[in-house]
Amino acid sequence: MPPAKSRPSRKTAANPHDQLGQDLLHWYDRHRRRLPWRALPGGHVPPYAVWLSEIMLQQTTVTAVKPYFEKFLGLWPTVEDLAAAPVTDVMREWAGLGYYARARNLHKCAGVVAAEHGGVFPETEDGLRALPGIGPYTAAAITAIAFGKRAVVVDGNVERVMARMFKVTEPLPGCKETLRAHAADLTPEQRAGDYAQAVMDLGATVCTPKSPACVICPWSHACKARKAGIAETLPRKIKKADVPLKRGIAYWMVRADGCVALTRRPPKGLLGGMLEIPSSAWLKQTAHSTPPVQAKWRALPGIVMHTFTHFRLELAVEAADLTAAQVKKLGPDVIWTPLDEVGEAGLPSVMAKVAAHAMASIGVLS
Repeated sequence: MPPAKSRPSRKTAANPHDQLGQDLLHWYDRHRRRLPWRALPGGHVPPYAVWLSEIMLQQTTVTAVKPYFEKFLGLWPTVEDLAAAPVTDVMREWAGLGYYARARNLHKCAGVVAAEHGGVFPETEDGLRALPGIGPYTAAAITAIAFGKRAVVVDGNVERVMARMFKVTEPLPGCKETLRAHAADLTPEQRAGDYAQAVMDLGATVCTPKSPACVICPWSHACKARKAGIAETLPRKIKKADVPLKRGIAYWMVRADGCVALTRRPPKGLLGGMLEIPSSAWLKQTAHSTPPVQAKWRALPGIVMHTFTHFRLELAVEAADLTAAQVKKLGPDVIWTPLDEVGEAGLPSVMAKVAAHAMASIGVLS
């Protein structure tokens, strides 16, 4: 009787780090997230779509980005289309996604790519970093995902995975270079784009901030923090200072025909270039402000609260129905918007809250 055939064993990479890369890619091929800006493993996504998704995903969740990504591609299918669009249209469609400097830089970058690069994105990290709004992470992500070139992609998910894999107990941000060095050691030459997305998926879906699913992790056997029983405590972070509170007053002004007064913020600074409901300065002390025009003002009940990256904001809301003379005193820069179109005007989130609060309150009062 011939001897029984032995079961084939999986080929082992000579370098342990190479084996980890193979294990992760094998996991990714089966468990990757299905996202509108992502191709099948080994597939290709146009650099424009990769760039657009990466800019949108900065400091924002995948769930929030999906509808915006699809809407932008529908409106502006190419970088030339986006560059040709008025920046006010881009800002309006971005409204609600937050961090509005990204939208201004998105439009500016599209203009540079269209005008100076013939609509073709540079294929190197240095070339990409020279474009407006593209930093080290985004440049590396585009290089790997769009062009398939080896690049060390490090976002918050990757930092968390590296901190746990190598049991880095020094707190962030001081250990960033250490975590990047570990990420570089693990980054393979082949399937660069798939690997970059795989390690980010691992952090987003398995090696999560709380209750990491170590039992299904393809790297659990090599994870030093898991072996030490401290995976959930890493990465450690220096406690942030308390977020300051600022206050202001928003002025809800309605014309005789039912139109609401909106103005555009200065092009630079917080919410730069966005439409707003006129408001006072936002200050740390109790808000005292002179309304934009003398009128019969009434304070609406309640407060509108919103949290920005560096401060919390509380806005009181005052409302007035304006006469023709009062409307004239406001000047030509006011954008009078029909009440039923305010929701489509592209207000940033905080101003959308003010509008909703005012309309609800006035409905109760009437």
